Amino acid sequence: MTDLLLAFAHHGFVFALLALLAAELAIVARGVQSADVRRLSGLDAAYGLTAMVILVVGFVRVFWGAKGSAFFLHNPVFWAKLAFFLAVGLVSAMPTIRFVRWKKQLQADPAFVPAPAEVAAVRRWITTELVLFVPIPMLAAAMVRGYGY
Repeated sequence: MTDLLLAFAHHGFVFALLALLAAELAIVARGVQSADVRRLSGLDAAYGLTAMVILVVGFVRVFWGAKGSAFFLHNPVFWAKLAFFLAVGLVSAMPTIRFVRWKKQLQADPAFVPAPAEVAAVRRWITTELVLFVPIPMLAAAMVRGYGY
């Protein structure tokens, strides 16, 4: 039962992460206004927290789940999945930096609106995150089916 609950939590947080990322993309795709800066900042904070929870729950599954750590730690598919997840995390730093900067600028000037070129750059970074995320479920499905083990 523990493994089932861990799997459910892990997958639920992954779906939440994707929803948060899609919400960020939806906001930046239409153009960012002053009111959007706070929304993006909050979404991004939730995104970072969700990513950390995914890692924690994932590693709890590795070490205390039904398959055991030997199944995961010696599997190159597991490491590829983790590498893609970490790549998504590294790429997510760029939008986060912009959101923090925009929030500071908004605090200094309540009429602040990010430049269209900056918004376009953030949109490209978020799109890159989504592209890097695509292989993760495929690798997870392959791993569970014993590929790489």
